[in-house]
Amino acid sequence: MAGRDHQQGFATAEAICNHFSEQADWCERLGSPFTASLIRQFRRDFEAGGVVRSLVADRTGFPRADALALRLAGVLHYAALSGRSEDLARLYPSQTRSANVETLWPVASDFLEREESWVRAFLQHPPQTNETRRAIMMLIGLSHVEQIFSMPIRLLELGASAGLNQNFDAFHVDAGCWQWGDVDAAVQIESEWKGPAPKLSRQFNIIERRGCDQHPLDLTDEETRLRLKSYIWADQPERLARFDAATQLALQRQTQIEKADAADWLKARLEHPREGVATVIFHSVFFQYPPHETRTQLKNMIEDAGGRATQSAPVIWLRYEPEVLWDRSADAKIALNMVCDARIWPGDQHVRFARSDGHVRVVESLMD
Repeated sequence: MAGRDHQQGFATAEAICNHFSEQADWCERLGSPFTASLIRQFRRDFEAGGVVRSLVADRTGFPRADALALRLAGVLHYAALSGRSEDLARLYPSQTRSANVETLWPVASDFLEREESWVRAFLQHPPQTNETRRAIMMLIGLSHVEQIFSMPIRLLELGASAGLNQNFDAFHVDAGCWQWGDVDAAVQIESEWKGPAPKLSRQFNIIERRGCDQHPLDLTDEETRLRLKSYIWADQPERLARFDAATQLALQRQTQIEKADAADWLKARLEHPREGVATVIFHSVFFQYPPHETRTQLKNMIEDAGGRATQSAPVIWLRYEPEVLWDRSADAKIALNMVCDARIWPGDQHVRFARSDGHVRVVESLMD
């Protein structure tokens, strides 16, 4: 396979370097110049045979699919947040506005060498961010469901991580041209909406909220909370503040996510129709990660459930994913383009709601 050594399965040096450059460009475009600079430093150190090379040169798999650069960035951010490295804590953006990678790197490099065993263990964790701005997509999609079916909702979320967005209806959203929710809510979501304002329900009748993840995160554990927070880019204080508020809300509501494979978990919940209830399967920035076989299994399972749906037991597949997953005519090179859409049964109606990026900073309405 491209990007791997055929005999060993190790990622090639070229694949790792290309991944670092690509991820740095994405960070730049998504408003994190500090993280972009840090990841470019990862590449320089790797090419020079430094500590980064010793840590990642023997990794197998595809660097992009493994989010290797974000794993490394998370290592250093965690060390700063947790106080594991007081020197890093003093130099990170959360502590100083003059943070720069040129000053930071000698300290970071020393830490990576000194804590090699701990760093390697941390790198085994896949990055999870639970970006709370994606709640905007759940809000507009579920509003549409309520308006066409006028019945209680059963919400099933795949790849839910720590479940922060399960509490979307307790957030306040300011999209510029429209607002929704309690203005005094602890979780404040800000974005820029372009186009006609969506028709939003004032409240939701959600009778069941459930989610699954292969590696759900237990927010009651302080170490786990810090690890989840560490994957948020360190020079984006508004995202860090939203995470803190959403975490406290999830703890108050005792939000829990089940440890399970998405296909097995969903099969058990779609086996029998629920009369008088709209079943909504939701996922965001999840579907590109499972193996192709699992994606096919999930797609077939949802379509089969849709084929059995009735007006009194509808099934809705609501998703916010890279546009190219559903539309092969979309520009695959524009990796940041994501679309919120839904397939609705009975009838398999397809509705497109909005387009944005992974952090939902600016949203383009696709509704009439």
